[in-house]
Amino acid sequence: MVTFFASLFLLVAGYFVYAKVVEKIFGIDDSRQTPAYTQADGMDYVPMSWWKGSLIQLLNIAGLGPIFGAITGALYGPVAFIWIVIGCIFAGGVHDYFSGMLSLRHNGEQYPSLVGRYLGNAMKAIINIMSIILMVLVAAAFVAGPAQLIDQITPLNFTMALVFVFVYFILAAVLPVNRIIGKIYPIFGAILIFMAVSIAIALLFMDRSIPNLTFENLHPGELPIWPLLMVTISCGAISGFHCTQSPIVARTMKKESDGRKIFYGAMVGEGIIALIWAAAGMTFFGGTGGLQEAMAAGGPAGVVNEISTSLLGTLGGILAILGVIILPITTGDTALRSSRMMLTDLLSKFMNTDNRGMILFITLAVGAPTFYLSTIDYSFLWRYVGWTNQFVATVMLWTAAIYLLKQHKFHWIAGVPAIFMTAVVCTYIFYAPEGLQLPYNTSMIIGFILTGIVLLWYAWMIIKHKQSITANQQSTVA
Repeated sequence: MVTFFASLFLLVAGYFVYAKVVEKIFGIDDSRQTPAYTQADGMDYVPMSWWKGSLIQLLNIAGLGPIFGAITGALYGPVAFIWIVIGCIFAGGVHDYFSGMLSLRHNGEQYPSLVGRYLGNAMKAIINIMSIILMVLVAAAFVAGPAQLIDQITPLNFTMALVFVFVYFILAAVLPVNRIIGKIYPIFGAILIFMAVSIAIALLFMDRSIPNLTFENLHPGELPIWPLLMVTISCGAISGFHCTQSPIVARTMKKESDGRKIFYGAMVGEGIIALIWAAAGMTFFGGTGGLQEAMAAGGPAGVVNEISTSLLGTLGGILAILGVIILPITTGDTALRSSRMMLTDLLSKFMNTDNRGMILFITLAVGAPTFYLSTIDYSFLWRYVGWTNQFVATVMLWTAAIYLLKQHKFHWIAGVPAIFMTAVVCTYIFYAPEGLQLPYNTSMIIGFILTGIVLLWYAWMIIKHKQSITANQQSTVA
């Protein structure tokens, strides 16, 4: 119990202390006009209040990620609390803040365009492809899940439910951001918060106590903590999906000082939600062994339903249904909207993409494979989303680090978590079942060698930057 409250305190303190450090290093300027005004189009660039933007951002980035991922990560035991706290404050919050604020500074640019600016066109091309694929897979997953539950609890069959959800997706992706997303997302965001807070309060009155910190790996399947935990719990710690969503809200911000509340604040909010559900998972079932049995019987959705209905009664059942249906839908629709925006940016170099007809065409172009994937067994593709997600996050951290380096600012605030996440993704892909399945020690060696190569590149960029400064100073003196 002490560990849980200490973790909660640290997350809140992270927002009030470390987020201000991040903000100061970035350097906000409220005298700058934001893209919501300079690029106003009545579609994506629409001014909205910071509190509405915060709730929209929270719902965009959260969905079921901080619930399902945290429950799965709880199988490792209380060590999951450490990753959520450290990851959220020093990696996820930095990642989300810079992805949103760099987009804001560059007229609401999409994530791949930001990568191109600071890491080059080759990396931009890779990220463009990976980001759109990630968005399509996420949207497909979050169409099928709600449709299956609707099929079970309503007269609609799976196909009808699928069509119903998908039509909503298309509408949310093509209508102005303030028509659907701006009106109903704050309500759904409030439901997400209320659900988590209710579970947290109920946990305090259980006859079992939330376990305290132990560095022991309690996973029943004896899976290693490093690097699997860092990929299992992404939403709530650090997730590359977030940087694809940040430009949606960045295009609606009224002033730069709202960035800390919107981007870093939503990340901390998601971290708190993940912390609560991780605690619920490892407490409600009497340990990680009981949690694994519950996961085997009903999966994460079944675990959420059992915890909610048992702790909160009828209200819990309603919240569980709202969570399993609404939350993935509200993540899937913005995933589709993001993929539409990214593809629009790509095609804008070759054709006019500003008219509504072209917007609808591009949405359908990314919507067609999304709908198809939601009707088949795409689990063999979905297994790669976890690694892809963290790879995207790592590239965003490197983008922030190089931006700060070029701006003569303290780049290590993004560079250190970028190095850490580089080691995670480089090791994971060689060891994981969906990767190359190499022996653990072999994967560790290869992963750290690759990380060392990236470190050498980083050192070279730093040296190159210092040389350019020296050359400029000498030129000025001459």
